[in-house]
Amino acid sequence: MVCQSRFIIIIFIFLFSYPALAQLNPDQIIAGNIRTVRFHMYGSQDAMPVYKLNSSDRFELHFDDMDGNVKSYYYTYQLCDVNWKPVNLSAFDFIKGFTQQRISSYRLSSIAFKKYTHYQIVLPDPNALPSKSGNYLLKIFLDGDTSKTVLTRGLLVVDPKATVSAQIVQPFTPQFFRTHQRVRFNVNIEGLNTFNANRQVKVRVLQNQRWDNAIGSVSPTFIRGGTLEYNNENSFVFEGGKEWRWLDLRSYRLLSDRIESAANTSNSFNLFVKKDMDRSTQKYVYYQDQNGLYQVLSYENINPYWQADYATVNFSFVPPNNLPYSGKDLYLFGQLTDYKLNDQSKMTFNATTGQYEGSLFLKQGYYDYAYMLTDHLNQNVLLEGNNWETENNYTILVYYKDFSDQYDRLIGIGRISSRTDRPGFSF
Repeated sequence: MVCQSRFIIIIFIFLFSYPALAQLNPDQIIAGNIRTVRFHMYGSQDAMPVYKLNSSDRFELHFDDMDGNVKSYYYTYQLCDVNWKPVNLSAFDFIKGFTQQRISSYRLSSIAFKKYTHYQIVLPDPNALPSKSGNYLLKIFLDGDTSKTVLTRGLLVVDPKATVSAQIVQPFTPQFFRTHQRVRFNVNIEGLNTFNANRQVKVRVLQNQRWDNAIGSVSPTFIRGGTLEYNNENSFVFEGGKEWRWLDLRSYRLLSDRIESAANTSNSFNLFVKKDMDRSTQKYVYYQDQNGLYQVLSYENINPYWQADYATVNFSFVPPNNLPYSGKDLYLFGQLTDYKLNDQSKMTFNATTGQYEGSLFLKQGYYDYAYMLTDHLNQNVLLEGNNWETENNYTILVYYKDFSDQYDRLIGIGRISSRTDRPGFSF
């Protein structure tokens, strides 16, 4: 009976101390004709879209409709809780002005072989403003009908009430000491009514703007007055990874060093990337990357958003001993696939060549990417290796929900990089 009680206690501690990793991903492309969705702060393609409530902040959305004709696209905002589930409030409660707006700025592609229509909007429009802080889904839909939603993107609206100070440290746990990074941080919530901070304050930590491996549902280690300390050895521990693989597609005619060959025709581009291999056993080398992101760029035109072309880009990955991974699937991974493991990003093993092969239809730009291995239990492993020294960016989100609130307010955002020295090539 004593042993059984101890077992129950151990399970209880495990369940309530282990961080929750899985949550909804706000970034979805629903329609198959939509490509190259870019959503970021105005003028900065690598900046996460964050709007300070009642400020002059601006952000922009771009996307291509590959059907190549003109359609009536609209957008709206949907307020969500901390897990990106829509809250039970009327749109008039969280949108100031019109609840729907038509996207009136579009351009038919020019110069490019591939014909498409490029749509873009600069937000927020003064006639449609988020009026509360929190997580928002930006929904794009057809003909004013929200049931015809073609894509969604996550927007963070912050009303600063809390300050965050953070450090990146090596975990003490032996198996994680050389491979993982731990985020240790304090949240100052002086002035807020926090009768029960454990329940009223929630945090989420993102690595390189990714929602697929965000960590949250962790209680503070200590509460000292108006300061919450998150310093548990087993919380907010992330795989370090390596610097991401890169692919320069800014020109389809002047091929970069990562392109092995091209099979272009008079009206299309077909590029073959040099063979990749498992990097998990390779020594760590620092070089500047985009932390898994990509940018739409081109050497050959004035505005790449509607003048850049598309190409079929063929990837190949050589597994150890040219044998497939038993019971596992291999995927291309990064912002170029929206961090999704689906049919579009899946690699197929070619028994004749002894390698995995896959292709993506990509616009001109500069891309980061990696390879993800997964099994039937959805256990995912990046075939890049993990190093404590790797440069990663972390975003700490602080939410507050009073007992009378119907939604989670976003009251603070902290940002930190695991490396501040930014050296040149180093080992």
